[in-house]
Amino acid sequence: MLKSYEELRNIDVKRFCKKRDGLDYLPWAMCVKLLHDNGAEVVRWEPIPDPSTGSSLIMSNQTFTDSKGNTNRCYETRIRVTIDDKEYEMQTPVMNGANPVKDNSMSQQRVWNSMCRAFVKCVALNTGLGFDLWLKEEDGNDPYIPESLEKLATPAKIKTVKNLCASHGIDADMWVTSNGKTWDTLTEKEAAQMLGAIKQRYGDE
Repeated sequence: MLKSYEELRNIDVKRFCKKRDGLDYLPWAMCVKLLHDNGAEVVRWEPIPDPSTGSSLIMSNQTFTDSKGNTNRCYETRIRVTIDDKEYEMQTPVMNGANPVKDNSMSQQRVWNSMCRAFVKCVALNTGLGFDLWLKEEDGNDPYIPESLEKLATPAKIKTVKNLCASHGIDADMWVTSNGKTWDTLTEKEAAQMLGAIKQRYGDE
């Protein structure tokens, strides 16, 4: 029998992790092994295809074009995870690090990576295994966010984000809307996180 949520959450998985985009991540195969090591009899996952296309890649009809003429869409994958007698589903975006994937850089590897990430995240949410890794990622490695950053982003901050995105061929509008926001509702905290992601990837000040 699989151990309890609290028992699995207390397992230190960091020694099994690797680095990607500056964050620790648990490889999917090791995640499967750890579940079996801690009582699971059956562990598997499978893609849930888009019913309209039969493809593992789910995509929006709306396309977005950046300043260089590159297009992209909102791309996602959806999987079904089976652990013993329980089933879970998880849908996640297909991303290039912190950036949306452009049509000209979409690949089977990116789709596969998205599904693997969905599996590990689904396991963390539903069993507790590796959950604290996601806490760190969601916090953006920042243990404290001042209340001032919860205010709406200033026009100057938004302009800086847009200019940096344009200089690197990032579709800023797509980035904001894919997170359920608009430029009018973007907060200082969210703008700071966007700038931090750009700096981390491209070294911008």
